[in-house]
Parts: sequence; C-alpha cells; structure tokens
Amino acid sequence: MYQATFDSRGSHIRWTEVPGAEPARVFLHGLGSMSAVYHAHIAARPELMGRRSLFVDLPGHGTSDRPEDFGYTLRDHADAVAVALDAAGTAGAELIAHSMGGAVAIVLAHRRPDLVSRLVLTEANLDACPPSTAASSNIAAYDEEEFVEKEYARVLAAVGPLWAATMRLADPRALHRSAVGLRRGSDPVMRTLLETLPVGRVFLQGGLSGELPGRESLEAAGVRVVTVPGAGHNVMFDNPDAFAAAVAGTD
Repeated sequence: MYQATFDSRGSHIRWTEVPGAEPARVFLHGLGSMSAVYHAHIAARPELMGRRSLFVDLPGHGTSDRPEDFGYTLRDHADAVAVALDAAGTAGAELIAHSMGGAVAIVLAHRRPDLVSRLVLTEANLDACPPSTAASSNIAAYDEEEFVEKEYARVLAAVGPLWAATMRLADPRALHRSAVGLRRGSDPVMRTLLETLPVGRVFLQGGLSGELPGRESLEAAGVRVVTVPGAGHNVMFDNPDAFAAAVAGTD
C-alpha cells in the first residue's frame, strides 16, 4: 500500500497498485465505495494485464484518512488524487472512474491536464442537483449532524448488503460532505468540462439505467457514449466483458 499527504494536518490518501507499463490506469470509485473492490477484477483480466494499475481510495473512504475539517468537495477530492498521482510519479494516466469518482476525474482532468490522457467514465455524475432518487440526494437531504448521528445507520440498512459492505468503511461525515459536494457540482459543471476536455473520453451507460440525458450533445463534443446491455449502475459487475473491452479500447 502507498500513501501521500493531502492536507496541512498530515492526512493521507492511500492506494494499492499493480506494476506494469505506462501510461498507468488509475481507478476511482463512487460515493461510499472502494476502488479495488469495484475494479481489481477488471484490471486482472488478460486483455488488461501488463499495465500499471493504481486503485485509489478517495479521502474519507476505504483505507484513506478521514479528516474532520476537510471539505470533501469535488475539487477537494480531485486535488487529493492529484497529490497521489504526483507522489506515484505517474503522468498522462488513463482514469477509469465510476459514479462520483467520474465527476472527480473530470474535475481533475480540468485542473491538472498533465496527469490525464484518457477518461473512461461509468455512469458519472455530470450535472448538479441529481434526481431525488439518487443516493447522493438522499444523503444530502439531511443536515450534517442529523445524518451523522441518526441517518447514517438507516442509510446503511437501506442500500443493501453489497453497497453497505464498503459504505460502512466510509466516515459518515465524509460521506455526507461528499454527497453535498456532488449535489452542488463543479463550476463550470462537470458536463460542460467533459465536453471541452482535449483527451479521449468514453462514457459507459448501463442499458438498464435508461437513456443518458444530453447524449447527443456529448457525442457532438467527441465523447464516445456506449450503452452496455444488461447492466445497471455497476457496469463493471453486471457486464464485465463489455466494461473491460471499453477500458482496453477494443469494444
């Protein structure tokens, strides 16, 4: 395991990695998740082996530290990931990012273009104020203390055992602030940033999730949108063959 200090109080962002050729692939997880849990089985597939792979846990999640005075905005998360990638000595990496991690990856690519050569986004959050049915909206609907003291346990019980297995490792305060930051979005908003980024961009949409809003505009801006059959939000679990092919660029 590797670590780098991302704030003035000595808090660490941590990652594990598989050695291999550059450019590296950097995997980022969604809200309440962990990178290795969601992506290690993909990086180990034969068509993806041989490349350096980093599995980064965002602040407040997984193995990374969870400072109480950290903001956990999209920009905060992106800057922390940039610290990790600088410490790892990787530049021009391919970012494979899921859900909230996709929003973080977009902000990172905007703020530190030297670190990113390609984005593979899985059902990434592109807009502020997601639908009320989104998990981030449900969490952000409470004020911080109410969520930490009362609602965190209720949310854990409601999300089901698979997501709860990693969400229970996330700090409740970090989880809430991350959800609030995701709901607020970036400035300019993530969709606008994605349409203007000068790197290769792939967006994976689960076929069971419905049509991607604004697909035509994204495609007109050069984003390759792939609808993955038989998959919901967690494409890497629901259709790993299609997911691996998109990461490898062979789909």
